[in-house]
Amino acid sequence: MNETVIQVENLHKYYGRTKAVDDISFEVYKGEIFGMVGPNGAGKTTAIECIEGLRRSDSGILKVLNLNPVSNGRNLRNYIGIQLQESQLPARLKVWEAISLFSSFYKKNIESSALLKDLGLEEKKGSYFDKLSGGQKQRLFIALSLLNDPDLIFLDELTTGLDPQARRVTWDLIKDISGKGKTIFLTTHFMEEAEKLCNRVAIMDHGKIIALDTPQNLIRNTIMETRLMLSVPENFELNVLNTIKSISKYERSGENIIVYGHDRKMIKDTINFLVNNNIDFHDLKTGQATLEDVFLALTGREIRN
Repeated sequence: MNETVIQVENLHKYYGRTKAVDDISFEVYKGEIFGMVGPNGAGKTTAIECIEGLRRSDSGILKVLNLNPVSNGRNLRNYIGIQLQESQLPARLKVWEAISLFSSFYKKNIESSALLKDLGLEEKKGSYFDKLSGGQKQRLFIALSLLNDPDLIFLDELTTGLDPQARRVTWDLIKDISGKGKTIFLTTHFMEEAEKLCNRVAIMDHGKIIALDTPQNLIRNTIMETRLMLSVPENFELNVLNTIKSISKYERSGENIIVYGHDRKMIKDTINFLVNNNIDFHDLKTGQATLEDVFLALTGREIRN
């Protein structure tokens, strides 16, 4: 049986007449990477701040490591780590000074030298914060959230602002941390990040959780259209595709066309049509559904920073 690390039941939070969090319930289990995603204004930040004990809910039951995050907040801080989206440090604070300062906040600390080595910061111990690269700063904030050897770690928009290479390095770090038995609660604007890292993902919109499952099940259970992308001659008239009944819609995208249909029969019908009518085509690609497709299908909105 899965051990529950976070329990949320019928959580509500209002700002005046606005329902920021509208009766949400879910659990997070020990050892999993749990993701929460949603468009701006969906209510996820408010929900997470209530769970972390940074904000008081209006009603509902909250338990984090079997503790109330508000009334037992001081004690809970010794067992959780939090990396906030807007984290900053003084420009002239050195890495080792930040480690020493944050270590003083907790009853228990892990050996910081080994931690810095694991995070690739050992050679940056004497560097000022403002001399670190974006990826190094993010790894430092991860280090600060791990100093008390927490059982549960909250990571908020961990890779925002990082280049693709630094982002993937950070993903590997998160997988390593999870592999050591830590539970991770992750929020992100990158659907690929949630799809690759998370065991389960909750999608929030208008204060409610509108879907919660593994990324694979969310993709499988959402009715998605198959996509066929290919290049055709510039003078190709798109409206000739109207004769193919298995095509639901089509569009031109730069030098390519994209054809949509609800089953793979569309691919066969489209290719046969092009061949039978002696229409040249190349760069044929089929598009598989992703978590981002699910997000768009459920919310009707792109996710933005």
